[in-house]
Amino acid sequence: MVIAPSILSANFSRLAEDCRRVAGTADWLHVDVMDNHFVPNLTIGLPVVVDLLAAVDTDVDCHLMIEDPDRWAPAYAEAGAASVTFHHEAVRDGHALARDLHAHGARAAVAIKPATAVADIVPLLSSVDMVLVMTVEPGFGGQPFMPECLDKVKALRQMSRERGLQIAIQVDGGVSAHTIEQCADAGADVFVAGSAVYGTDDPATAVLQLREMAQAASDAAWWQETNTDREPA
Repeated sequence: MVIAPSILSANFSRLAEDCRRVAGTADWLHVDVMDNHFVPNLTIGLPVVVDLLAAVDTDVDCHLMIEDPDRWAPAYAEAGAASVTFHHEAVRDGHALARDLHAHGARAAVAIKPATAVADIVPLLSSVDMVLVMTVEPGFGGQPFMPECLDKVKALRQMSRERGLQIAIQVDGGVSAHTIEQCADAGADVFVAGSAVYGTDDPATAVLQLREMAQAASDAAWWQETNTDREPA
């Protein structure tokens, strides 16, 4: 189970310090890049990511909620991001972009909004390392979790099992102690949590608790090899 705290919920006046508060417990740091065009919000861009990469040791997972990722995404991989996610709704040639990201040493991931069907990204599954299923409308943190999006997580996990695909399934939006077990049972194995981590007095402990909950739910989930007799709920 991979826990990736979203720095969108961190204190931007002490961003590096807040990132270090989860060092050694968080697997990745999730960085939301928004351009105020693809989504109605403006956050940070490449210069801040470059400085952050120089200040932390934890792998950085960049989620690009931007227009024209074909043009801009490779620079994040070249800068040293361990994972770069582009949106299916914005990309022109996802296969070519995934190749570019891989060439720079990064994982390539495709994200889908709540209204986008899994069927729309099936052709891309052979090119990417991860699929991000948004469980809120992208653009702002702190939104309520949309449980209906878990049907897409289940479909992707079932497809992954049937086709022998080695892809991670990430969920982002409203992930907390109240929802992470549902996500893990559905088939997610990478969890982005913002306020559930940085809204606490001890972010490092929050990460550990979330991972423990996710792991327990995953161990008993229908999609694990030891539970092949179970079907998704």
